[in-house]
Amino acid sequence: MNDDVELLKRIYDRFNARDIDGVLAALADDVAWANGMDGGHVHGHDGVRAYWTRQWAMVSPHVEPIGFHRRDDGVILAEVIQTIRDLDGKPLHGQTHGLKDKTVGHVFHLRDGKVVRFDIEDAAAAS
Repeated sequence: MNDDVELLKRIYDRFNARDIDGVLAALADDVAWANGMDGGHVHGHDGVRAYWTRQWAMVSPHVEPIGFHRRDDGVILAEVIQTIRDLDGKPLHGQTHGLKDKTVGHVFHLRDGKVVRFDIEDAAAAS
């Protein structure tokens, strides 16, 4: 599991640095990635790039993993503190999208050293 956790830590580091290409290198070409703003999933590298480009034009998210656990079905659950700020770094008020400050569960399905699916769970469900 150590290699998988190191891969996920790099993904979080590259996401927080706004390095889309650095993250995409760790994702399968046909990845299904949870859309935390609108629900559902985006698909493939182009879908992830478009989603994050849109998101980062609206808000400044930061995700900090605080723990990793491999479930019985083989997926890895990352417990994450998600902080969402406006583009000036101030706390959000009255936003219309689904992003907000909270602890969430990020669920990663990996195959051959790449993320093939990413889902988001409420912290209560992730425990």
